[in-house]
Amino acid sequence: MIQKETGCMANPISALHEILRKVPSAGETAGVTLREIPSFHLTQIAAWPETLAEVSARVAQGLQEGGRAPAPGRVMALGDALMLRVEPLKYWLLSTDQPLQLPKISAEEGATLDISHARTLLSVSGPRAADLLMHYLPLDLREAAFAEGALASSAMHHVGVTLWRSGTEFHMALPRSFAATLTDLLCQSAQQYGLRLG
Repeated sequence: MIQKETGCMANPISALHEILRKVPSAGETAGVTLREIPSFHLTQIAAWPETLAEVSARVAQGLQEGGRAPAPGRVMALGDALMLRVEPLKYWLLSTDQPLQLPKISAEEGATLDISHARTLLSVSGPRAADLLMHYLPLDLREAAFAEGALASSAMHHVGVTLWRSGTEFHMALPRSFAATLTDLLCQSAQQYGLRLG
């Protein structure tokens, strides 16, 4: 079982504070709702090809008894966390509660890295959310092609981003240093559909 840590880490200042407070909101008629997910813990787990099966199984079962790790390009909810297969040999663990204490992974098996402060998380929803995102991402985001639990590592203006669908929402993990610029582009383009800030 994976135990939650009791230690604390300083809460980062939002990279989007200045951008989002200047954006006019369309209210209830909005076709796109954009909101920042302000508090989260994101851990990257990388394994070697020969240890991937063992490491991923151990982590998944630690999150939820009988849990199984997702396939590449997929996201799964396990216990209080999401497990995202962002690359063939890499997983992300996302928790919006306390940080998760991972099972011990030796250097011979792989590596873990807290990347919480390196990313900004956005939720994009609404009837025109896919249309907005397809302005910038070379992906078919229609539900038939990019369904619940789908994940893609892509690029927006030559910046690597990670996108996944959860229910009726899209979630984006943006590199923190580019988050304000990319969010400003999304906000400007969303005006044509009506933008509400969540």
